[in-house]
Amino acid sequence: MRILGIDPGLQTTGFGLIDVEGSRLSYVASGVIQTTKEEMGNLPARLKVIYDGVREVTARYEPDVASVEIVFVNVNPQATLLLGQARGCCVTALVSCDLPVAEYTALQMKQAITGHGRAAKSQIQEMVKRLLQLPVTPRQDAADALGLAITHAHASPSMNKLAAVNALSRKTHGMYRGGRSH
Repeated sequence: MRILGIDPGLQTTGFGLIDVEGSRLSYVASGVIQTTKEEMGNLPARLKVIYDGVREVTARYEPDVASVEIVFVNVNPQATLLLGQARGCCVTALVSCDLPVAEYTALQMKQAITGHGRAAKSQIQEMVKRLLQLPVTPRQDAADALGLAITHAHASPSMNKLAAVNALSRKTHGMYRGGRSH
């Protein structure tokens, strides 16, 4: 199974792909989609760059499923709204490519990768490097995206087993095919 992780951002959106065979994880690719060449006040143009970039990554690497970070409410409401638009753009691009989308909070990803929900970015980068046996440390946005892919690789088998044993009673609003678990 090939998993695409997306760390949404209005200036820099990280992506990371891993292949999963049993419990073995292998690095495929990672990088960032940058909108800094667009005028800062031109939000629609920046969202188009993100949308096109996510679709290009999806077309090039043909993932089976995507994992996207859930936006948290920030101190600055305007920044949260802008980040939410970038995230929505990413999810729309993924769904338009017929990919199931799973969602995880930053806390869930940090716990899955480092064992601690308040881990620093540098700790995530180092653990992703170790888990995927990378020769160099990936940049922050790409490391977060790879972390989301790894989180889904670890969480999805458990969620599938739970669903097989008994129907999960969970909320259905805001869900995608891969589903947000409540």
